[in-house]
Amino acid sequence: PSAPLELHVAVTARCGAGCQGCYLDARPDGEVPSFDVIAARLRALAAAGVFTVAFGGGEPLSRPDLGALGALARELGLRVVTTTSGIGMTEARARELRAFDQISVSYDGVGDDYEAVRGYDGARTAERAMRLLAAAGVRFGVNVVLTLATFDGVFDAVLRARSLGAVETQLLRYKPRGRAASLGYLAARLSQAQVRAVPALLERLVAGAGMPIRIDCAMVPFLSGHAEPDALVRWGVLGCEAGRTLAAATVSGELAPCSFTEPSGVPVDEVSGAWPTSPSASAHRDHAVRAPEPCASCPVRASCRGGCRVVAAHAGDPWGPDPECPRVVDHQRQQRTSVARAPA
Repeated sequence: PSAPLELHVAVTARCGAGCQGCYLDARPDGEVPSFDVIAARLRALAAAGVFTVAFGGGEPLSRPDLGALGALARELGLRVVTTTSGIGMTEARARELRAFDQISVSYDGVGDDYEAVRGYDGARTAERAMRLLAAAGVRFGVNVVLTLATFDGVFDAVLRARSLGAVETQLLRYKPRGRAASLGYLAARLSQAQVRAVPALLERLVAGAGMPIRIDCAMVPFLSGHAEPDALVRWGVLGCEAGRTLAAATVSGELAPCSFTEPSGVPVDEVSGAWPTSPSASAHRDHAVRAPEPCASCPVRASCRGGCRVVAAHAGDPWGPDPECPRVVDHQRQQRTSVARAPA
């Protein structure tokens, strides 16, 4: 594509929550670009043909001009969404967000489950934000991060969100980026048993949640041992979009293939000229075609596209197989067994 269809725009690196898994390592004194700087980036994205902008951070609500930025994006013909923890939400702020197509509230579990993911008790804050958005007539959904500690409580969290007015749920894979890129990641990520139970969880949610269920592209490898390969492609269930239809702009204004990858050094206002030939974006696009074994011969590769590069990089090789994919795990186990059985 000449430009990404969706671009995640970091509008602030400021947040006081201190989530232990924050991919941006946002802090109370984080960088906050001016309104004019963000406005110039939005105009460049609109001119380049970007369809959707997703405001992130940091905590976007820490910006008092968030509503005005959303309104500007709409004026420029962009579809605009944002994600919030709910910190700072008031009746007035909720009404200011009516220009947004949708708000996504981070809601990783009911009660203690939320704290198990984020490291602070934010469930009540998120639920209060949902009530305020519903009262203001603002469409909202929830983002739920799947971790070892909260996997079993996901269904209850989704039902609770629906009761508060959420119109959809997006399940997100826990990724080793920012403060999560530590040894603690290994203790927080899903177990292999949970990974293999993801398809059954999705079936249960689709059947009983009463709202649309989405997954992020990093979770597609978890379907590799369950779904029919042709069906995944036919229904548009596609893996890594980094460098393809998706990109990100850091708080300092650099383009990156996605929010979890390293910035490319290319200014976001040059997206129309740089995107088709960007080495960083091209590397991610090419990987889906040139993925190594066991991905190269995997029947799900056309859908999965080789898995999540961020997780692979944390394991030591950004262009290696996704180490948490069930097919990769089974392949590596078979290799170890073959070596152990080989004659001396």
